[in-house]
Amino acid sequence: MDHHIAETVDATKVKLGREDALKLAKKVTRIIAGKGKKITSLDMKKDKPDEETLTGILLGPTGNLRAPTMIVGNTMLVGFNEEAYAILKD
Repeated sequence: MDHHIAETVDATKVKLGREDALKLAKKVTRIIAGKGKKITSLDMKKDKPDEETLTGILLGPTGNLRAPTMIVGNTMLVGFNEEAYAILKD
């Protein structure tokens, strides 16, 4: 499978708040978020998460988009978790 990183943002230089994070989430069909040992996977069409659910996954304690975040194809990866990155191979 060919993975193409569509969009990257350096979170140390650019802070994306709630509205910008939600706009990014609406561009993808799947979100995989790693937080500690927990992985959350959402199908944006099937699961249809509300904004409260999305912001809980996307935003850190500062209210900004969690880092690292990248969009690979139609999937948004949020936070660092090796297992979450391995899911892309599936």
